[in-house]
Amino acid sequence: MKSRIGYAAWVAGVAQFFVAQVIAESAWARPYSWARNNISDLGNAHCAMQSEPEPRYICSPEHGLMNASFITLGTLLAVGVFFTGAVWRRGASPLVARWLLACAGMGFVIAGLAPADVHENQHVLGALLIMAMGNIGLVLAGVGLADHVPGPLRWATSLLGVTALVAFGLFLSHRCLGLGMGGMERVAAFPLLVWALVTGVHGLFHQATRTRMQDAPPKSHGTQASHS
Repeated sequence: MKSRIGYAAWVAGVAQFFVAQVIAESAWARPYSWARNNISDLGNAHCAMQSEPEPRYICSPEHGLMNASFITLGTLLAVGVFFTGAVWRRGASPLVARWLLACAGMGFVIAGLAPADVHENQHVLGALLIMAMGNIGLVLAGVGLADHVPGPLRWATSLLGVTALVAFGLFLSHRCLGLGMGGMERVAAFPLLVWALVTGVHGLFHQATRTRMQDAPPKSHGTQASHS
């Protein structure tokens, strides 16, 4: 039951975040761009021209919704980490991975509580928790997931973490490889969310399948009498 709560928290957290993002984007008078705009631009509290890291005008009418979504996402990510004990192996590496992933959840909460144009330093701290510690946790999670988790998912977990860490380094060095700063930031931030969503859906399906098997009535085997 506890694991089911954790899986559901991951799925709900990521789903509501992407829904809120679509709503916040659609409220912009000037079109919001995944390539030109940071994710944090959706949560900026004031309309203003921003010069860093690239010049752009930011005005997000639904910034309150977006910041609430950041906080909800971070809280549910952390809840999922602490309730999904059954999906993790025992040992130091899985424990460290879980704590780092929980730190990423805390990073989303900080980002929501401290919009980039109001409390920049705190917001940057939140981003570092997400894209540095969270992605390191994702790499470690690949070897920390339990044996019943399919091998492809374990390999994909570490691969997503490595990809996100490389993208974070490119983002910091302003090498966007044609994706734009917003695009590269998403490559650094979204693998964690994709992993949480996929792992949550898999976990819920696995739990439901196991429950059905446990509740299924035992098969009765009739005996056939032999007559001489």
